[in-house]
Amino acid sequence: MLGVLASSASYIAVPAATRLALPDADPGIYLAMSLGIFFPFNVVVNIALIASVARMIG
Repeated sequence: MLGVLASSASYIAVPAATRLALPDADPGIYLAMSLGIFFPFNVVVNIALIASVARMIG
């Protein structure tokens, strides 16, 4: 679960950092990529990966 929490921190940090670094960037693109692509990937892959590691350890 720590891995899921750590990876989800980027959903908060990336839009703010992108807005500061690239003020002319379209927020619709980086918000959509953050929430539409990486969030489902992290949910599907990270939870499965963490569950597999937990089974191997315990």
